[in-house]
Amino acid sequence: MRSRSGVLVLPPLAYTVSSGHTRKWPGTFSLRHETFIHTVCEIASWLRSGGWSRLLFVNSHFGNDASLRVAVEKIRIEHLGHLQVGLKHTFLLTPAIRDYFVSDADDLHANRAETDLMLHLAPDTVGMDLVEDDPDRTAGTVFSHPVSQTSLNGVTGAPSLGEAARGASLFEEMVTALVSVIETAKTEEPPLAKEYWASPTS
Repeated sequence: MRSRSGVLVLPPLAYTVSSGHTRKWPGTFSLRHETFIHTVCEIASWLRSGGWSRLLFVNSHFGNDASLRVAVEKIRIEHLGHLQVGLKHTFLLTPAIRDYFVSDADDLHANRAETDLMLHLAPDTVGMDLVEDDPDRTAGTVFSHPVSQTSLNGVTGAPSLGEAARGASLFEEMVTALVSVIETAKTEEPPLAKEYWASPTS
């Protein structure tokens, strides 16, 4: 599929890392971190063998962050000089987008912003009559706690404030920001010339 930016887009991965949600709520599916990392690295390897030279991962699920950062580290070393790789989170594309996503919960999960987006993109999947807000309980904590230890219902934030119209404007804001990132990525080269970092076998 070709995107608004004109670059090719691979199909999204339907199952990734949701282990932080735990098995408390039926219907949750998750890959192991190692499985996800391996999958992403395999995709990169096949892309390189197919002649691709740039790969940007676009992520919208915070649970994937750690695994994707490990994968990017592995890919950039394994394919150094042949495949440039990067990672962007849709909820962190600009300071304004980030601020809106955490406006009702720093440890966001199914909060206002995510509900806005779902009401715009897939309204039939949202039952606003069933929505229950749940506050962020992670302020001041030292340890990393899974959602099952911080939320009564799987929500962290105020989805009851969700609005389809706001979701439409937020989505457009995110797409515009991402297109800008991709335009830069199309021509970006390493800050140092190859002679400074290439090994004898590169």
